[in-house]
Amino acid sequence: MILYGLPTCSDCNRARKVLEEAGLNVAFRDVRAEPMLEAEWAVLLAEFGDNLVDRKSLAFRNLNVWMKESEADAQLADTPAVMARPVITDGTKFTLGWDETVKGEWL
Repeated sequence: MILYGLPTCSDCNRARKVLEEAGLNVAFRDVRAEPMLEAEWAVLLAEFGDNLVDRKSLAFRNLNVWMKESEADAQLADTPAVMARPVITDGTKFTLGWDETVKGEWL
């Protein structure tokens, strides 16, 4: 299982802790420290579309006007911190965010 996120993301840290406590093997991928390839973003964008960009985040608000109007793939490649988090996958299923529904899918 891979959890994509940022080490400073409280939802990412909560999700990782709960999943590991449930006995799941979680590999954490820091999307800022370990930049994702275009093909990797493409898989996530195919799954979540524009919902993959967190337009409420400080990182998004700090984008320049041109980048805010760009496509999601360009925004994510330029500033990975705009990704809505966490993204969790086991290779066959993908979830976005961390709430009771998502928790129920993995536990």
